[in-house]
Amino acid sequence: MMKRILLGVLLFCIGGVCSAEDITIRYKGNKATVQQSKKDSVQVTVDGACVNIESRYVEHKLTLRLTGRSDDGQLILKTAGKAKVTLDALVLTSQEGAPLHLKNKKKVEIVASKGTENTLTITACNDTANHKAAVIWAKDKLLLSGKGTLNIIATGDGCRGIKSKKDITVEDVTLQVTTSGNNLGEKPFAFGGFPGGSEGGFPEGGFPMGNDSIRGGGFPGGPGGMPPFNFDDIPEEVKQQFEEMRKQFEERMAADSTGRGGFPGFFGGMPPFGGMRPEGGDSIEGDFPDFGGEGFGGDFGGGFGGKHKYVASTKGIASKGKITINSGNVTVRTSTAGAEGIEGKKGVVFNGGNIDVLSPDDAVNASGCIEFNGAHVLARSTGNDAVDSNPASGFFSPFGSNEQSNEPAIVIRGGTVYAWSQVGSPEEGLDCDFAALIIEGGNVFSVGGGMGEMPSVPTNETAKQPAVLLIGIPIAKDEPIQLLDEGGKVIETIHIPFALRRSASLVSNAAFKLGGTYTVKTKGYEKTFCLNESFTQVR
Repeated sequence: MMKRILLGVLLFCIGGVCSAEDITIRYKGNKATVQQSKKDSVQVTVDGACVNIESRYVEHKLTLRLTGRSDDGQLILKTAGKAKVTLDALVLTSQEGAPLHLKNKKKVEIVASKGTENTLTITACNDTANHKAAVIWAKDKLLLSGKGTLNIIATGDGCRGIKSKKDITVEDVTLQVTTSGNNLGEKPFAFGGFPGGSEGGFPEGGFPMGNDSIRGGGFPGGPGGMPPFNFDDIPEEVKQQFEEMRKQFEERMAADSTGRGGFPGFFGGMPPFGGMRPEGGDSIEGDFPDFGGEGFGGDFGGGFGGKHKYVASTKGIASKGKITINSGNVTVRTSTAGAEGIEGKKGVVFNGGNIDVLSPDDAVNASGCIEFNGAHVLARSTGNDAVDSNPASGFFSPFGSNEQSNEPAIVIRGGTVYAWSQVGSPEEGLDCDFAALIIEGGNVFSVGGGMGEMPSVPTNETAKQPAVLLIGIPIAKDEPIQLLDEGGKVIETIHIPFALRRSASLVSNAAFKLGGTYTVKTKGYEKTFCLNESFTQVR
């Protein structure tokens, strides 16, 4: 009986489905050595410190271990099935192309071995045609995990930190992502923008918003808006351009880091109205805040958003799918206009862990829903929105199909959400593009300007946990902001690392009770308010 069992195990292994570690790669200077336990169905090519692996395994999960150091090395991994890549005190720099270039057809797990520090660096990304413009580039799903540290450093122009065409999940690992290069290349838009008016900007009243919540239903600052049009009558090529514009709008807005000037792509833009200044000055009823006749329109011209669609912008973590962070410590730093910190096209989900993002553009951006379920998140932007969701049901729904999505833009169920935009109006801490913002729990403190002091806010129906919009709070750099209950007990204290003379701040706290009285107190400012409704606005 025992002999038959042993024989069965032997035949099982010979069949090519053993789950032992398959490949170990040791980098040393300009060379790499490979130890390969199984060679059938796996082809390995070594050129100096560049290792190219192609696995035809489908059912078997290929496992690799990478260790050592190289200043000019790379792993190119093409897999038919799943794979697990363990980094064990690895220091790997690529002079051109992704240090980890994953041509995976199924999920690949990158594991930072317990107690180790691992650093991956990319210094140039000129070969964008081969999709290698990132420190880690993945074709399919990507899982980053482990009990160690993973440093992702992108110094080359056009180099992202982490890029995947599918979902990205982060668990346990201490992940630090830094990008410092310039954006690489640009793609022109042929669409010539909208004529209108003697100044060449919007027709009077702007575009219809589909509701009457913003000063008469037009684009903010207009008495009525442009009459609705039938999207089906628009030529197909123009529809495609509109769709591309909708997806890339925020990125193009960030191309002018000052946030001033005309509306993008409109010949000269709107004339300069009063508006709300970046430092927080008062807005004028009816104005589009602080956009003049040059800036965007004059600098970029030639279409909605001009020609500045980046071929490769230096984003921190980017996915064409969804990004989910379940646990761990994640730090993201970007430094170039147009380079978001975390961007998940289909959504971003924060379930746990500590996340700290600093970007000149949106710190967190998605074309789908952004969910906060239990993580401690600090999202800060120096030149745009801190957290920005652009769902199909939001701002650009008039340009989309007639079937609008009911998907909420931002949902906060728990954890801590600090969303801080330091540039002032029209940028916000939490930006929903007029779609739904739902607060069910957690501690929330946003800082921003908002569109003429009309930032994204919940309603009495969507504020399941009471929330307050505090308009006019002066923010003093590094001075404490205290939230106190009716008895004077401090509920929360935060420090903002920048100054903003006049802000619009959305605040919600797990300690809030409907009907309760609370006080917000800063240096030289104190305001007491009563939460008579689920959503309360205080000036």
